[in-house]
Amino acid sequence: MIGFRPELIAFDLDGTLVDSAPDLAWAVDAMLERLGRAPVGLERARGWIGNGADMLIKRAMTGQLWPASEPEDFQEGMRLFLEFHEAHLCERGGLFPGVLEGLRTLKAEGYATAVITNKLARFTEPLLERLGVTEYLDFIGSGDQFERIKPDPLPLLKTAERFGASPERCLMVGDSDNDVRAARAAGYAILCVPYGYRGEVATPEQLGADGIVDSIGALPALLKRLT
Repeated sequence: MIGFRPELIAFDLDGTLVDSAPDLAWAVDAMLERLGRAPVGLERARGWIGNGADMLIKRAMTGQLWPASEPEDFQEGMRLFLEFHEAHLCERGGLFPGVLEGLRTLKAEGYATAVITNKLARFTEPLLERLGVTEYLDFIGSGDQFERIKPDPLPLLKTAERFGASPERCLMVGDSDNDVRAARAAGYAILCVPYGYRGEVATPEQLGADGIVDSIGALPALLKRLT
């Protein structure tokens, strides 16, 4: 499956480390209400997460997974969403089970760790700080820190370069097709968690990762077996 000790372990954020759907859906519905539109609810919004805030808002405003054009009042919707989300960050969501323990163990075992997310830095860094995991991460790479976002491989390649690591000896841990596509294009190995936000993909096995890790808490032991 992997066969090497990773020089870098990069984690996706939403759906992998953090169950952010409750907070994001809350902000989406608050935005829609301010615009006089019907709410979409948690379960529907959950399937729209993973391609950045711009796409989430376009999906919420059109009801389409891949909107053909930008809604007329998109900029106002985006402003309202960001404003509400920033004011209520991490009030309904939280870490998935095992995340804190897993990151703590990986750090103790000497692994280099990073987060690579499409989320904006103004949300990513305060969120991780509030959840108490910043000290276990060597780098936090947010969507607006790179010229392109996942599934483009650029964020993964730039992060590997930052650590002086060979992409072929790096590991991505994620939950979605975006993560798998980015990892494959960058040359990373890829493990997926069985939970998270897979969008149109029915099961984690269908993502085509190198393997499934039950939780971040189970990752250190799995790496010992695989490497």
